[in-house]
Amino acid sequence: MKYCMNLLLWTGSLSEDDLPTIQQLKEMGYDGVELPMFDAGDAGEYAKLGKQLDDLELGRTAVTILSAETNPISPEAAVREKGIEAVNAVLDSCAAVGVETLVGPFHSALGEFSGNFPTADEWKWGVESMRKMSEHAGSVGVKLAVEPLNRFETYLLNTQADAAKFAREVDHPNCGMLYDTFHANIEEKCIAGAIEACADKIYHVHISENDRSTPGQGAVDWKTNFDTLHKVGYDGWLAVEAFGSRLPEIAAATKIWRRMFETEMQLAKDGLDFMKAEVAKRWG
Repeated sequence: MKYCMNLLLWTGSLSEDDLPTIQQLKEMGYDGVELPMFDAGDAGEYAKLGKQLDDLELGRTAVTILSAETNPISPEAAVREKGIEAVNAVLDSCAAVGVETLVGPFHSALGEFSGNFPTADEWKWGVESMRKMSEHAGSVGVKLAVEPLNRFETYLLNTQADAAKFAREVDHPNCGMLYDTFHANIEEKCIAGAIEACADKIYHVHISENDRSTPGQGAVDWKTNFDTLHKVGYDGWLAVEAFGSRLPEIAAATKIWRRMFETEMQLAKDGLDFMKAEVAKRWG
């Protein structure tokens, strides 16, 4: 098992200013960091950052999202193409910085709703778009982990079963899915059944509390989550995903309206200690 911290708790874009934070996470005991990569950026700068992370012996994953202008399930073919191009450009930057897996809800535009159930055409467009992204991901050596979100953030993929079905229809070895404990806590009737239904396609796991704060200090059914992840043989990245008020745009998007932890670093430490303790009980 490998332990990762999502940097969105501190920053929405990467720069050398983030290196002291990353260094502290390494010293704390994290194996990697999850990088916010919402646009392609400069390949040279990403390569430089990759070298710095190599020197720290830190692995890395990344997260990205898409907007209405780059929606891969838009009825407009030109918009769908822009979505594919946007993800492929981020994938090029992922390769430059040495990212193992790009995660996120890039199956559709975040926060965009039609007011109806997803249509057969939207599903088909999503699968077709993701297959093209997966082909590019394969060519640059990066995996994709598509993330189902709760109903208040997206409408295409809300459950683990739907996300796994989606990834199976994409039918590419570089395309899997992300299991997120926060979203599953909202949408799933049975956590154990949900994990078992998608076990063959789980490429990444977000450890996220029901209030988006410190994992292990809220209402998520952690025993069932860890018991079932152990049962299905998961042994990849466990990434703490938590949000605070430091970034107003992220706080607004994640609906964070109060402070729920002492400091960001305390949350990171408590989250890491929690994950390691739960893993030690089961994986040994």
